[in-house]
Order: sequence, then C-alpha cells, then structure tokens
Amino acid sequence: MLIYKIMTTAQWAEFAQSGVFTGAAIDLTDGYIHFSTAAQAQETAAKHFAGQTDLRLIWADGDALGEALKWEVSRGGAEFPHLYRDWPLDEVVGHADLPLKDGVHQFPDNMA
Repeated sequence: MLIYKIMTTAQWAEFAQSGVFTGAAIDLTDGYIHFSTAAQAQETAAKHFAGQTDLRLIWADGDALGEALKWEVSRGGAEFPHLYRDWPLDEVVGHADLPLKDGVHQFPDNMA
C-alpha cells in the first residue's frame, strides 16, 4: 500500500540532497514521521497545509518500510501510518508537485 507525505519544496530538496528525511518540525516534536493514505491525504492537506503553495507530495510503499511503520489511531478515529525512524531516499517510490488551484491542492490522478 502506498503512503504519502506532504512537504515543502525546500524540505524535498534537502531530502533529495542529503539522502535522508529526519522529519518536519511536527514529526520531530511527535517522534515519528507522519504519513497519510491516499484516502487521507486530501484532508491532511486541507487541515495542515491550507493555502500553502510550494508543496510536494512524496510517497513510499508502506509494506516495504518494515516494523518501524506503525498504524495508529489519530484524527476522527482513523488509523494513520507513522514511521518511527528516518526515511532514506531510496525508499521513495514517487513524488509530484502539489499545486494549489482555487484554494484546493491538486493531487495526482494516479494515487492508489
């Protein structure tokens, strides 16, 4: 199952250059990297990134992340994927711009 992380273009550039993502500020505070499923990603963008431009959507194969990926109850009782370790670049399976149009982030059509 693919899982998704929304980050700024600057965070993506740093991730791509360093080869490892240790987390955004909220991830570092919470002690894990927050991800969303395809069904959760649009709500995540609306709730936590409303009106933000210059965003990227990065995704990974959740099944390949091993035991450090935990599914935990969060918003509205839904289970969200949380990664309890750094995320190496070689585990990224795709990325795309996440443009804002008429106040709504435009997600790729091929999200699974």
